[in-house]
Amino acid sequence: MIDLHTHSTESDGTLTPQELMQLASDIGLSAIALTDHDTVGGLSKAKPVAESLGIELVPGIELSTDYNGTEVHMLGFYIDDTNPAFLKKLQEFIDSRNLRNEKMAFLLQKEGFSITLEDLYREYPDSVITRAHFARYLVEHGYVKDRDTVFRKYLGDNCRCYVPREKITPFEAIDLIHLGGGLAFFAHPVLCHMNHDRLRFFVRDLKEAGLTGMEAVYSMNSPGDERNMKKLAQEFDLLISGGSDFHGENKPYIHLGTGKGNLRIPDSILDAIKAEKERVSQKSL
Repeated sequence: MIDLHTHSTESDGTLTPQELMQLASDIGLSAIALTDHDTVGGLSKAKPVAESLGIELVPGIELSTDYNGTEVHMLGFYIDDTNPAFLKKLQEFIDSRNLRNEKMAFLLQKEGFSITLEDLYREYPDSVITRAHFARYLVEHGYVKDRDTVFRKYLGDNCRCYVPREKITPFEAIDLIHLGGGLAFFAHPVLCHMNHDRLRFFVRDLKEAGLTGMEAVYSMNSPGDERNMKKLAQEFDLLISGGSDFHGENKPYIHLGTGKGNLRIPDSILDAIKAEKERVSQKSL
């Protein structure tokens, strides 16, 4: 089995890229995609460990986007994490995120918490700081009793210390993924909570913009959701992907490879994605 949607400490997971590869080996995965939010910083750390363990690593990323007020995530598979043009564009995302973090730290300080961005960088070195890091810091230092309380009272959407992120459109994300040499997949479409017609028209537009596939097999999907997503992918001649969306202790109810316990992602899903990557690579030669 495989898992094509995971996060490490490079974004908002709690396992380092190296620890994530070890866990993948321990539970018997044959392949894993590292898809941290808006960063490819963990790939160089994961690669040698994956190779030594005989695990196939799919270099990936997850980009947050906005579609008419709806948050949409796009997965990129087979990203070239050495591409200068791609990395330059990605750095613009990180700069925007840092500005947002500064604003959230200031608002938390006004609430009486002793927290700075420097504190977070020191505590979580080499990570792209997210709201999850803020929450973890506040809990570990005894300011708030648990992560849920942090998000419910302070950092959740529209709470008093929340600062919205600048987001690109899904179509810009597809272009960025292509710039990095990757294939673009629509992450967990069901979580966008669109009605059938709106989702169908959206997928049609994404396909026209260069979408390769949809994440049809996912931890939070019901059997009916999975059937519907596979049917929609088939209608638009899209591939499917599958992933747990593993975050370690930040989502303790989601387990690597198995999600909530019944997730099963066969190797054949990755075989089809690899075949498409090969086809695209040959076409560009």
